[in-house]
Amino acid sequence: MPPKTQQKTKEQKMAAAMAGGRGKGKKKWSKGKVREKTANKVLFDQETYDRMLKEVPKMKLITASAVVERLKVNATLARAAIRELEVKGDIKVVTKHRCQLIYTRSVGTD
Repeated sequence: MPPKTQQKTKEQKMAAAMAGGRGKGKKKWSKGKVREKTANKVLFDQETYDRMLKEVPKMKLITASAVVERLKVNATLARAAIRELEVKGDIKVVTKHRCQLIYTRSVGTD
């Protein structure tokens, strides 16, 4: 038979509970990560339009997201600009897969 251990008194039990020796307490909610809001243009001004006509046909990989990054315009405007350049013949389609359209520069005459 194991030896008897001394029982704690009520005061000792209350003091231990108040000290918070057991458990870590209530978990706090984290704030989470907040994405930075970008202020991309929704319409082309003349300067941005000229930059688009000059820079985009020289890019090796042309996607809507690449145009958004380079020109700081929104995605709808980038897709419209890419369609316009494709109609002009300045760029050509590499692949069309659902929503992701990938283009490249047109080199020479086909």
